[in-house]
Amino acid sequence: GYGVPKDIEEALKWYRLAAEQGDAEAQYNLGSRYFEGEGVPQDNKEALKWFRLAAEQGNSDAQCFLGCMYASGQGVPQDYEEAGKWWKLSAEQGNADAQYNLGLMYDIGQGVPQDYKEASKWFRLAAEQGDADAQFNVGLVYAKGQGTPQDYVLAHMWFSLAGSQGVEDAFHNRDVIEKKMSPQQLEKAREMTRNWKPKKML
Repeated sequence: GYGVPKDIEEALKWYRLAAEQGDAEAQYNLGSRYFEGEGVPQDNKEALKWFRLAAEQGNSDAQCFLGCMYASGQGVPQDYEEAGKWWKLSAEQGNADAQYNLGLMYDIGQGVPQDYKEASKWFRLAAEQGDADAQFNVGLVYAKGQGTPQDYVLAHMWFSLAGSQGVEDAFHNRDVIEKKMSPQQLEKAREMTRNWKPKKML
C-alpha cells in the first residue's frame, strides 16, 4: 500500500498468514510467488496447492492459472480436460485470458469437442475486453465465416484492432480482405474501428 516499502519477505509473511486463514486473494498471490520464484524458491507443486485452494473458492485468476498448469503439465500430469474445466470456470467470470484459452481449445478440439461456434463465442468475449490475440482470431473467424456468418466489415475491424496492438499478420490479413470490400464497407469498417472501446471485465 501507500507509504509501505516493497518488502517481498514482509509481503510473503502477510500473504501466508491470510492464505492459511482461507483468503482466496492471498492464496492466489502466494501461488504466484511460488510459480514465479519471487521471494521463495520456484516450486510448481506449492504454486499448484495455493492456486487450487483459491480456485476452489472462485478466484478467477487462480482458476486461469490452474488451467495453464494442467495444459502445460507444470506441477501436475498434463490434462487438457482438467485445463478446460478450470478455464471455463474462469472464463464465465469474465477472465479474458481464460476466454481466449478456452476459445483455442474449442477451435482445435483439445480437451473438448471441436466446436467453431463455441470457439468464436469465447474469442469474441476476450476480444471485446481488448485481448489482442483474441481480436486477431475473431478477425479470422469473420473472414472465413467459421462458426459465425462471414462478415468482411467485422473482420477488417478486428484485424485493425489486433494490428494496432502489434499482432503479426493482422494488417496483412486486413489488406487481403480489403480487396474484397466495397468502398462503403471499407468506410464502415474504419468508422467502427475508430469508435471501438473495450468492454470492462465483469
